Amino acid sequence: MTKKILVVEDDAALRKVLQDRFLNEGLTVLEAENGEVGLTVALREMPQLILLDLLMPKMDGMTMLKKLRESGNYGKTVRVIVLTNLDANDKIIQNVIQTQPTYYLIKSNVKLEEIIEKVKEVMSSIKE
Repeated sequence: MTKKILVVEDDAALRKVLQDRFLNEGLTVLEAENGEVGLTVALREMPQLILLDLLMPKMDGMTMLKKLRESGNYGKTVRVIVLTNLDANDKIIQNVIQTQPTYYLIKSNVKLEEIIEKVKEVMSSIKE
């Protein structure tokens, strides 16, 4: 069974770069341009990992994550890596910590390779 990742990111160019890289890693890649679509796709497809931006139109990542965590067993336990430009002192990030993401990465502080490595690390720890 191929492992699935859902990339929820409103920046189409970044979404495409991430999709290409994850496909090269042998992952099935699902994508969503906002939290509303992301939540629907997550609950329907149940990917093993969600890479989630916070600041997006329609439904932001924080709202999506809260709704996901309230949705049942899958939503409570799915691994989520938050990818944002907000720093750790931001009030929104303090709320994110309460929703227990697996990691949160600050876009401006990480290189693409570091994101890929973190995803590979999380995926390798997930049982088939």
